[in-house]
Amino acid sequence: MGFFTEMFARPRPQEHQRYRAALALLNAMSNADRADIGIKPADFPRIAREMSAR
Repeated sequence: MGFFTEMFARPRPQEHQRYRAALALLNAMSNADRADIGIKPADFPRIAREMSAR
């Protein structure tokens, strides 16, 4: 049982927090900003994953 406790007690990797922050940033952009850089809301998860990996 110690294995399961350890597996679920671990903190989330920093990458997950960076992904959430990047996704929040993308959602906060105005439509004009999105049009300027040419992204659509459907691209947000992919772009956020790329941003979090950096």
